[in-house]
Amino acid sequence: MEKRINNVLRSEYYDSRKQLQSILIVLYPFFITSKGYLWSQLSKAARENEVVLVGGSIPEEEGDKIYNTSFIFSKDGEQIGRHRKVHLFDIDVKGGQRFFESDTFTAGDSLTVIDTEYGRIGVQICFDIRFIEWSRLMSLEGAEMIIVPAAFNMTTGPAHWEISFRARALDNQLFMIGCAPARDVNGSYVSYGNSIITSPWGDIIARLDEKEGILIQEIETEKVKSIREQLPIMKNRRMDIYNIGLN
Repeated sequence: MEKRINNVLRSEYYDSRKQLQSILIVLYPFFITSKGYLWSQLSKAARENEVVLVGGSIPEEEGDKIYNTSFIFSKDGEQIGRHRKVHLFDIDVKGGQRFFESDTFTAGDSLTVIDTEYGRIGVQICFDIRFIEWSRLMSLEGAEMIIVPAAFNMTTGPAHWEISFRARALDNQLFMIGCAPARDVNGSYVSYGNSIITSPWGDIIARLDEKEGILIQEIETEKVKSIREQLPIMKNRRMDIYNIGLN
């Protein structure tokens, strides 16, 4: 039987079990808060609504370090995974924007691919998606989809958001799911929005615009295997002359 996965975006809807009765995987966009209270609320939401939940992006303190972290919860509310953002957004554009995420956060150092009853799921955070090797490693680890809480801005969003998700999906023959905050033009950071789902064939199968909303999409993970058989990119890699792997 084909595995089917539903995805919903937008946290305000998560309190209603009636609205979640057919939802299997829930994604949050970015959050800015401390771990304790929100962690417990995410766990509670997963448990009470019986969904697998990917908890956006939360500052996580450990000792004297702070990580940009996404927590993943099972339908029982148990934490089944954690992704600490690996690639920090450090830029210094001459005559333009200067921003160093590393001034606050410590980079993670682990690949995050998790087994769930709905398939094998990779998790990245925002800037991680720009590093093609990282998505390929997830694919090689058996990921059938990669979930990316992210907030591209109004410069990078229109230029790179869609093509990044389509390219990573096409190159690695898996589903890419991008969950973004809605656009607030009066906020200190203006997000591009446009939460998106792309298929292993590289096309867009669902998308929101810049406004608040929810996105529910049925995903047939059997298409990953089917497309990889039709177009055997992974099988035909020349491992005798090149390779990719973790250190």
